[in-house]
Parts: sequence; C-alpha cells; structure tokens
Amino acid sequence: MPSVLLTDSICMELGASEPWPSDVKLYQPYEVEQILLQDHANSLAVQVFLRMCGLDFQVEMRSNAEHMSPSGKLPFIKCGAFVVADLDPIVSFVSNKGITLSGHLDASQKADMRAYMSLANNILGNAELFISWCDETVMNEVTVPRYGSVYSWPLNTILSWKKQKQVQRKLSAMGWTSKSLEEVYDDVDHCCNALSERLGNHIYFFNDRSTELDAVVFGHVFTLLTTPMPDNRLASIVRSYPNLVEACQFVEKIYFQAPPKVNETDDESYC
Repeated sequence: MPSVLLTDSICMELGASEPWPSDVKLYQPYEVEQILLQDHANSLAVQVFLRMCGLDFQVEMRSNAEHMSPSGKLPFIKCGAFVVADLDPIVSFVSNKGITLSGHLDASQKADMRAYMSLANNILGNAELFISWCDETVMNEVTVPRYGSVYSWPLNTILSWKKQKQVQRKLSAMGWTSKSLEEVYDDVDHCCNALSERLGNHIYFFNDRSTELDAVVFGHVFTLLTTPMPDNRLASIVRSYPNLVEACQFVEKIYFQAPPKVNETDDESYC
C-alpha cells in the first residue's frame, strides 16, 4: 500500500480509528557522523514525545532521510500507511488517536504551552540553524563535513552549497541573517531565561506532568549540551540555567533508560 503524507486535519482523521502499530519507524540521519543541530533537537523531541505517550517505535537511520521525507522535514514517522513529518503534525496525528500529553491543561495553560513551544523552536531552532550554516568556522569545520559525509565528491559540495542557500533564505525571511553572532547568543540567553523562569523549581513545565513543551525543550537543551562545537558558547549559556539542565537530565533518565531499537542501513525508499 502506498504511504500517505499527512498534511491537514482531514487526512489525519483517516488514521484516527487505527490502533498504534507495533512496527512504527522514526526516520532520521545518522546520529554519529551526519545529523546536524536542529535535526538532532527535533528528532529527540519527537522521540521523547512518543516515549512520554507510551508508544512503541524504532529509530531508522538513513543517509538520505531528508530526501525520503515527503516534506523535507525531519524527523518523520511511518505509521502503517501514513507518513507524518515534524513534531506538530505528529502530535496532532497521535492526538487524533485519543492520546495526548496536554489533556490535563485548561485553555489558558494550553495557550501558554504553545507560546513557549513557539519561543523555543523559533529562537533555539533558528540559533541552531544560524550557528550551523552562517558561522563560517562551524560551517567549515562541522556542518559541511557532517552534511556531506555520506556523499562522494563533488556531490557532497554541491548539496552542502544548496542546503546552505536554502537555510539562509529561510533565516533571511525571519530577519536572522542580519544578526551578529553576539545577538544570536543574546537571543538564546533570553529564551533560556524565559524558559527557566517558567519552569521554576519544577521538573515539568505544567502541573508536574509532562507535556509537548517538555519534549521540545529537552530536544534543544540536550542537543546544545552534548554536541561538540568549535565554540561551546551555546552549551555554556544553557548550563547557566541549572533548572533547565536538571530537567533535561531527569527526562533523559526517565525516558531513555532503555534506548529505542536502532537500525542503520543504506539509502532507502518505501514509496
């Protein structure tokens, strides 16, 4: 049966009545040698979200995961006949099956949760893209070697150049290419400060129960803390907020004690 890309609520409702399969696969680039900051953060956010929901899945690492995704977004899951890319559509897809992390929140709290999720993704996510593709040192020493590691020359150079232009167009549309590196660091600091104040002395952001916001923040914080970079300023900024670090460590301990099954194979398509 051909896979179906879920792009709107009508399509998502098609899978609502189907039980969660036992063979769901989450696709991402190779973790050790290929994946970049934002994709790693997004993949971790989806993984921990699914774990918080108690849903089974297997991580499938593919060198061409980005090109396998019908929308080009990572990560994506293949759930039965459906292919769902990116966290928000995956959350909606799961919600349509009657599974939610935020059902205990009232309308005001849900609005706050979405606002903080947007803050984390727009600031931390864009900072990850900026550092990866706009900082010359990181781009030359980390991004291009990693992004092109699975391709031979000259394809690795061509695809890296195309990806850089694509990311820079996206950042330019949001006014990020005019920022200096210090301004990006300041934005990250302000974002972490806002998240830290909202978290307070709790482990989770709302009512001591996990929500989608906890999954998003974990993805970004864990990635920034654990990814070696030529300049570890981003990690230093995050470490200056101990409650965010503690919450990240707690989520890692609770939800990643038993790692998901991982399968690494060559390029693949399933359509």
